[in-house]
Amino acid sequence: MKIQVRLFRDNSVAIARGVMDFNNAPCTTSSPLFRVMVLALCLFGAPSNAAADKLLVPMDLGQANHLKAYGLAYWALQHNIEVEWLLNYRGGAFMMDYVESAAGEGRLRDVDFERINGAEAVRIYAEIEQGNMSSVRLEKAPKIAVYTPPNRQPWDDAVTLALSYAEIPYDILWDEEVLAGKLSEYDWLHLHHEDFTGQYGKFYRSHGRELWYRRQQAQYESLAKRLGFRKVSVEKGAVARAILKYISNGGFVFAMCSATDTFDIALAATGVDIVDTVYDGDPPDRDVQARLDYSRTIAFEDFSLVTDPMEYEHADIDVSPATGAQFRGPDADAFTLFEFSAKFDPVPAMLTQNHVPVVRGFLGQTTAFRRSRIKKSVTIMGEVSGTDQVKYIHGNVGQGTFTFYAGHDPEDYRHFVGDPPTELALRRNSPGYRLILNNILFPAARKQKRKT
Repeated sequence: MKIQVRLFRDNSVAIARGVMDFNNAPCTTSSPLFRVMVLALCLFGAPSNAAADKLLVPMDLGQANHLKAYGLAYWALQHNIEVEWLLNYRGGAFMMDYVESAAGEGRLRDVDFERINGAEAVRIYAEIEQGNMSSVRLEKAPKIAVYTPPNRQPWDDAVTLALSYAEIPYDILWDEEVLAGKLSEYDWLHLHHEDFTGQYGKFYRSHGRELWYRRQQAQYESLAKRLGFRKVSVEKGAVARAILKYISNGGFVFAMCSATDTFDIALAATGVDIVDTVYDGDPPDRDVQARLDYSRTIAFEDFSLVTDPMEYEHADIDVSPATGAQFRGPDADAFTLFEFSAKFDPVPAMLTQNHVPVVRGFLGQTTAFRRSRIKKSVTIMGEVSGTDQVKYIHGNVGQGTFTFYAGHDPEDYRHFVGDPPTELALRRNSPGYRLILNNILFPAARKQKRKT
């Protein structure tokens, strides 16, 4: 009989767990095993309480509704029920004390769960200790904000779809709130697929004469002037720097599609006009490429701008199919998730939890990141094997973190403007959407100490 205690001192998570080898030991009030179990309860408290029944939410192939399961975990945190995230155990299962209200909520959400006793819970901890697995305690329901234009439809963005389907509450913020310092009120921020360079997604050639485009441009220009900026690109640059400050002070940021590379481009181009006449009425500065400052960026470096205003691309960060090319399809463009050590690299392990190791590909204005443009300090978490294409990355900035996920909608291979919404009720086991929801629970794994 033995007891093993492992303490992780990672800045993001603190994990303490007692593990007993009990297979052949009698459990009586006078036995060594009983004394060890009592000691473990004293040391580790309720989340590792071997005496209480547990509610186990498996996240492997047997789960009926992976996406709603994240919502159940979030609901538990809202109701002061601590949740353990069992990394690499049954697809990243969740476990909490069994209470009937949580079980009832699971039934309402059509989430599969199991009621297990204390001895079964101890056996799970023992199995976790022996393999590439770990237990992370989630203690707080993060307060979530989505940076999105007021006139956008919910189905324009995969993250708002995921949040709504999982029944996880969020607030909507836009430029006024960001520049007024409201981000400090939130633990987690998602960036809608915004173009932080002020070029309106470089849609001018394809949609410049359409009513929705002209209305959007007029709204953006009016807002920039109202906020005291001479043009949209300058205002968007200020927003990007405010978001960077939020990350540095301890915020968690998640972005998809064009919000990823244009965020870094806007930071690198601080004080430089890279926007052509069709977007802001005046020509760009001379030698804009030479004036980029990569020390300001968080994810990418040494990239070259695409300065042609008619080309649907911002820089060579993105690896997208060439215009007129034959699309390979979601299976051919599938990307593989890296397997991380749950015990020693718990953060990327959390962000890559899934029930499958390979995720079907999907396009976007920013479809994949070019490996040679990614900073060495950034962790690569998913790639298209055998290519230069990276799909999923994570990094630290100051006290906070960012996660960038390339592509537009994990269940819509080629998403077009005006396409109908993705019905997540029909795709409730989506591996691609699971990666989004991993990020939403990630901030719950550490206490926030953010500067104001």
